[in-house]
Amino acid sequence: MTTLSPAILSELERQSIELPSWAFGNSGTRFKVFGTPGTPRDPFEKIADAAQVHAHTSLAPVVALHIPWDMCDFGDLRAHAEDHGVALGTINSNTFQDDDYKFGALTHEDDRIRRKAIDHHLACIDVMDATGSRDLKIWLAEGSNYPGQADLRARQERLHESLSTIYARLGEDQRLVLEYKFFEPAFYHTDVPDWGTSYAQVSALGDRAMVCLDTGHHAPGTNIEFIVMQLLRLGKLGSFDFNSRFYADDDLIVGAADPFQLFRILFEVVRGGGLNNPDVAFMLDQCHNVEDKIPGQIRSVLNVQEMTARALLVDRDALAAAQRANDVLAANAVFMDAFYTDVRPALAEWRESRGLPADPMASYAASGYQQRIAAERVGGTQAGWGA
Repeated sequence: MTTLSPAILSELERQSIELPSWAFGNSGTRFKVFGTPGTPRDPFEKIADAAQVHAHTSLAPVVALHIPWDMCDFGDLRAHAEDHGVALGTINSNTFQDDDYKFGALTHEDDRIRRKAIDHHLACIDVMDATGSRDLKIWLAEGSNYPGQADLRARQERLHESLSTIYARLGEDQRLVLEYKFFEPAFYHTDVPDWGTSYAQVSALGDRAMVCLDTGHHAPGTNIEFIVMQLLRLGKLGSFDFNSRFYADDDLIVGAADPFQLFRILFEVVRGGGLNNPDVAFMLDQCHNVEDKIPGQIRSVLNVQEMTARALLVDRDALAAAQRANDVLAANAVFMDAFYTDVRPALAEWRESRGLPADPMASYAASGYQQRIAAERVGGTQAGWGA
């Protein structure tokens, strides 16, 4: 069995992966949202479910919220989270489910609609003040479908003006994190389609504006680990949204489509000083359409942990020597040796030594929690897209 060194175990013990509250609600395809027994009906039940992931893995002590999906008394929610052993984290805004935003929000031609979108983000900062959250994450479903439909440059200028107004409202210890997505729901152009556009926008704002990299938001064949390297090098990688996709933005369990890609990304995180760096937030952004939600999140955080362990196993000295010698195959072999190492038995043994279940998936299945919430959560409206 592979042995993980004390130095590697120390890094793994510090690892923290933020969970998205919306992953515990119902979701589906563009054609149907599927309901499941036991789905949370309010943010308090979402927090209780997220706490199960942390209880079985010790990897997920923070839960991100989505506004307005998680509107409630945030003082009560903060206390509820603390009672369950977790904290409230990133606040995610929503300007993609309102009729006014059909042709844009922060980029809209109409001053009134643009102001409405700005005010929504200012309200999100009020939520951050109440929850103790550091980051405001912005994803914009804005763009155009046809050539000539929109003035591309004017939209970028309006976006800068809107973001500047939002940024000015942040507290000294708060950050703005701008996500990007190369297409959908706009198909001709998207206002923030890539890391370069996000970087250009946040760089114009200031030191407390960062880029969010969603691992599912790239064109096929994109070298995502190169982007990770570059943003770390530039000091602008604020957060990850870990998920996986086969064709477009499928939001599947991270590592499901290409485990080797996840390994390569995490190697660049380690190489660039991003692991356990308080300035780089690890977070999941996933929707569980056909699988149970809590086990889906458990599997996801374990996948990140396992690939982090493999990335930490890379013999950096041997790799550097092979690179200096331009020994292509030797350098690749160092990489592949670490990737092919099965770290699961060592991680299971380490978990048991810390009083955690060796197999968190089996432990959750045996806990009876899934059956209990299915029996108890009867009536009311299940949470899902829009709630």
